[in-house]
Amino acid sequence: MNIMKLGVPKEPEGETRVGIVPSSMKKLAKSGFEVFIEQGAGLAANYSDHDYTEAGANIVTREEALACENIVAVRFPGTEGIAAGTNLACVSDPFRHPGHVKACMEANITLLSMDMIPRRLSRAQSMDVNSSQDNLAGYKAVLLGAANVPRGIPMMTTSAGTVRPAKVVIMGSGVAGLQAIATAKRLGAVVYASDVRKSAAEQIESVGGRFIEVDGMDDFEDESGYAKPLTPEFIQKVNDTVCGVAADADIIVTTARIFGRPAPITVPTSAVGTFKSGAVVVDMNADVGGNCESTVAGEITTTENGVIIVGTSNLPGTLANTASMLYSNNLTTFFTSLVNEGTVTITDDDDILVGAPEGSDFYVNGMGGVLICKDGAIHPKQTRLAGAIE
Repeated sequence: MNIMKLGVPKEPEGETRVGIVPSSMKKLAKSGFEVFIEQGAGLAANYSDHDYTEAGANIVTREEALACENIVAVRFPGTEGIAAGTNLACVSDPFRHPGHVKACMEANITLLSMDMIPRRLSRAQSMDVNSSQDNLAGYKAVLLGAANVPRGIPMMTTSAGTVRPAKVVIMGSGVAGLQAIATAKRLGAVVYASDVRKSAAEQIESVGGRFIEVDGMDDFEDESGYAKPLTPEFIQKVNDTVCGVAADADIIVTTARIFGRPAPITVPTSAVGTFKSGAVVVDMNADVGGNCESTVAGEITTTENGVIIVGTSNLPGTLANTASMLYSNNLTTFFTSLVNEGTVTITDDDDILVGAPEGSDFYVNGMGGVLICKDGAIHPKQTRLAGAIE
């Protein structure tokens, strides 16, 4: 069997996750991969070099990890030390960071951006890093809210009196929002949730939430399964309605993220001024501009009227051990799916790589799959991205 080399570099400062974990070694080895882990790459996620060597990986220098013909990372590792023709799989966020794409084109590196996965394809679900990481982020957001709010969450009946359950409002019910609703419900809160997709009402209720309906609501969802940009008038209407429900809430979690764009403001400063003292706003999108106008990325701040705003960035990274395991499972499934006769094959026949074909129910005009560029050129199906790079 031909041995395919797969390198895993240590992540940059501030990123605690690692691209591949020891439990993935068996599946990778079975498919013909030999794994080269940069020394100390897993330490921040509680995976020691010893854990890797026990599982069959090689512990190497950064230069040696980056010299492999296939590389797995969480964040974009840069192009220095990576040879032309290398397959680099990471979360490159190409619309917000077009410079990453340009650098790979100039270095003739094949960039596979896992955040661009065509998530509506059933085969993509086991490789969908957005969903696996968002799930954890939604869970952690509620725990941060509970840790910072100055009151208990569940209803408690004690000899000293009855404690009423906390009120939690979740803004948005994608993968992160649904997990946040379920987590808040398990903690014993009364949970209200909103979404711009009317079809989300059933999902919200299925995990224990109460749907906040807005007049004039329709299905604001694009072909790729993400929320569409809304008209300013409708955004105002949603903000007013949901912030009205949140005025007496104990915890508010904001989850709204528009693919490839800055996060929309769903909690303006004027609304924060109406929230009660001691309320906690957990902004899940602090790293991409924030949903709350008062958010300071990377910090927990308190407003003049006593509202606590949590701007913790990279929520999955605060659960680095579990987040790395899920990411590693996604990437292992992805890379093993590319193996054909002992070699990693990048082909236009794979819908995960290039998106669904025109005429398919899952086709999205202007969007391909995870294959961003190869042989020094952007993939021809990535026309939306090509427009952002020029």
